[in-house]
Amino acid sequence: MGARNSAAATPVLLNVYDLTAANDYLYWLGFGVFHSGIEVHGTEYGFGAHDYPSSGVFEVDSKSCPGFIYRRTVWLGTTDMSQEEFRSFIEKLAGDYHGNTYHLINKNCNHFTDDVCQNLTGKPIPSWVNRLARVVCSFTLLSHLSKQLSSMVAGGMIVTLPFSTSGNCKFGMWGSGTC
Repeated sequence: MGARNSAAATPVLLNVYDLTAANDYLYWLGFGVFHSGIEVHGTEYGFGAHDYPSSGVFEVDSKSCPGFIYRRTVWLGTTDMSQEEFRSFIEKLAGDYHGNTYHLINKNCNHFTDDVCQNLTGKPIPSWVNRLARVVCSFTLLSHLSKQLSSMVAGGMIVTLPFSTSGNCKFGMWGSGTC
């Protein structure tokens, strides 16, 4: 859904904010705890948590999201949507982002801006913006899988094979010849 006519193209911008002063150090290591908002037609839209089953999508003046420290703006591409078309698009998308469904790791403001960006430009937001959530999610998933496997082994659902000391064992397609 990117621009078809460069004369009508409107910039799609990602405004990134720090949630903690530690970002001054984490940023240079490729990590950080960030809030992001998407700016189109001069208005910034974000997603936040609240306790109600209604939209958590909000709009603010560009680069001035309350409670966060503005870090930088990233140009993401363009859209040919008019202001009215974009507003309609955001209102429809807001139905998928209720405040009581916000989750710091699985459904946060960066997931919202990524969703908007992919719909408008066909590209994701830069990976560094939500990298910490993905890393935490990976560790959480690995921990969950490990617990599930341990439970299955303890329950007799999975039979474990003793490791050979001969170095000649083969398991399925791996066939490494060592255990």
